[in-house]
Amino acid sequence: MSFRRVLAVFAGVLPASLIAVLLFLAVYSWPAVRFNGIGFVTSTSWNLGNTYGSPILRNGVQVLPGAHYGILFLIAGTLLSTVIALLIAVPVGVGAAIFLAEAVPGWMRQWLSFFVELLAAVPSVVFGLWGYAVLVPLLGHFIYPAMGHVLGFIPFLGGSTGSGYGLLTAGIVLSLMIVPLIAATLRDAILAEPMVVRESAAALGATRFEAVWKVVLPGVRKILIGVTILATGRALGETMAVLMVSGNALNYLPPNIYSPISTMAAFIVSQLDSALQDPTGLAVRSLAEVALVLSVISIGVNTLARLVLYRSGLKAGQV
Repeated sequence: MSFRRVLAVFAGVLPASLIAVLLFLAVYSWPAVRFNGIGFVTSTSWNLGNTYGSPILRNGVQVLPGAHYGILFLIAGTLLSTVIALLIAVPVGVGAAIFLAEAVPGWMRQWLSFFVELLAAVPSVVFGLWGYAVLVPLLGHFIYPAMGHVLGFIPFLGGSTGSGYGLLTAGIVLSLMIVPLIAATLRDAILAEPMVVRESAAALGATRFEAVWKVVLPGVRKILIGVTILATGRALGETMAVLMVSGNALNYLPPNIYSPISTMAAFIVSQLDSALQDPTGLAVRSLAEVALVLSVISIGVNTLARLVLYRSGLKAGQV
């Protein structure tokens, strides 16, 4: 019984930590929540106010004159860049996993898998520096103008292609960071599927590709959904790499896929120094409210994905 209690304590540390963080953010940001109201998530105006002026009292909170905080542009940048990253990373990760598990000899698989996993160990700031030095000039000078010329008739793909910093660039960098996670996890799941499954499909006349696509992959769909949840969390919370290639735009919604953006995580880092200049402390508490909203979004996305996973299990008769 004591052993079970010890395990229960260890198992409870993680949820307790999550609750503690959320409680801290809620309590610390409460003055900002009172001041900002619902406009915090519906407006696109972030203004610290006159930092040389004397604080005034508004809604029962001391603020600088002209201060206003709205993060709709941050929510849009965060969600759109994450969606783009997943749209790129999931197909590429699934394809890489199938290739590593089914299409290469065993000795080569070990080396290729090693390099895939090594890519996951690269620090995010290195991805950001590479994106800044290589990807941004390449996309801004060559790829984006060509895309705008050929695909400009499609909504959200037309208009000014900018200088290379922006939404699509951030999505591409994020996708490179989460592809190894998807590929490595799904590769192991595919290799763990019993050989009899493949042999049964072949006996029914399926080709090797059909066996993998129609029999093996459906058997690991829970793993795919689970690793996609982890990848989504990584993309939502990424900071430095996005900060270096997104353009760090303020107070407007992106008119097209090439436009500069800001994400919530990157914005907290970039604005913390300025927020500390606010003598009332409301700017820092508003950044804590940004962190609270980001946490709620992450929890909501994970909960939704878990529900999808649960429903898929019910339909398959596995839950």
